Amino acid sequence: MQLFHIRYRNAQGTLMRILNAVSRRGLDLTSVHAEYAGHDHAVTMLLDVSHKQTGQLYREWHSIVDVFEVRSSAILRAEPETAWAPHPPASENVAQQSARAALA
Repeated sequence: MQLFHIRYRNAQGTLMRILNAVSRRGLDLTSVHAEYAGHDHAVTMLLDVSHKQTGQLYREWHSIVDVFEVRSSAILRAEPETAWAPHPPASENVAQQSARAALA
């Protein structure tokens, strides 16, 4: 697993071009988080990629005009994946959350 951090200028279609590079390779988007970061924007993605795919993604992302920083770090599989699990709906009450936890 690789965690990719990409900073970009929020021009029209930039985020879609970043995500399109992943989807064209048929990779599963385990987690995607995009946010405003100062004058720029940032997207963080968790992907299960090979070394070759990592290089291909780096090249493609760097070729996008509005992308100016691409970083990645390896994620150990021993780490719990619950940090990347979706949050329960805000409308759930405590009893529903405990019932969900009991079923898990």
